[in-house]
Amino acid sequence: MEDVLEVYHLPYDPRYPVVCMDESSKQLMGEVREPVPCAPGRIARMDDEYVRNSVAEIFMEVEPLSGKRHVAITERRTRKDWAQQIKEMLDEHYPPEAIIRVVLDNHSAPISKETMAYLATRPRRFEYVHTPKHGSWLNLIECAFSKMARTFLRHIRVGSIDELKTRIPKGIDEINASPVVFRWNKFDLGVD
Repeated sequence: MEDVLEVYHLPYDPRYPVVCMDESSKQLMGEVREPVPCAPGRIARMDDEYVRNSVAEIFMEVEPLSGKRHVAITERRTRKDWAQQIKEMLDEHYPPEAIIRVVLDNHSAPISKETMAYLATRPRRFEYVHTPKHGSWLNLIECAFSKMARTFLRHIRVGSIDELKTRIPKGIDEINASPVVFRWNKFDLGVD
C-alpha cells in the first residue's frame, strides 16, 4: 500500500509520468418502450424493462499528477486486448524516452503472459506499482470510472458500442479541457 501512495506524492515530471490503468465493462441496453421525457409537473422516467444488446469494455488511463485521461472502447476483453491497449495507449501518449510508472491491480489480464511478452520488448520503459490484493480501490483509476458513471453516463442507457464510442470520448475531452489533479492525503501509518 505504501508503494502505491508514494507514487501519488511524487512531483509531476512528464519524463517520468505516473499512469493509473484499468478496464471496466459497460452493459449496452436498448429500450423496450420510449422513455417518458420530463415536462412541467412530471419527472422523466425510463421503463424498468430493457433489452440487453451486448457488453463493451472501457480501457482507461489517468495521469493523477496532471489529471489527463485517455480512453479506448472495445467489444471484448481478452488478455491480448489488454496487452494491445497498453501498447496503444501508453506508446501513443508518451514520448519513447519517458519511463512510465504504471499503477495496476493484481488481476490476471495486466500480468498475463501476453502483456508480459509485449513489455519484455520495452526494457526499462515501464515500472509497475501493483495494488495489494483486495486493494484495487488504491488505484486512482477507480475514481475516474466513478466520476464517469456519475456524470456523463448517469441515468442513461447506452444501446450500442457506436453510441458509447461517441459519448465517452466527448465526456473525457470535456474533463481534459479542465483537468483536476488528484490529491491523495497520505496518513502516517507508524511504520518505520
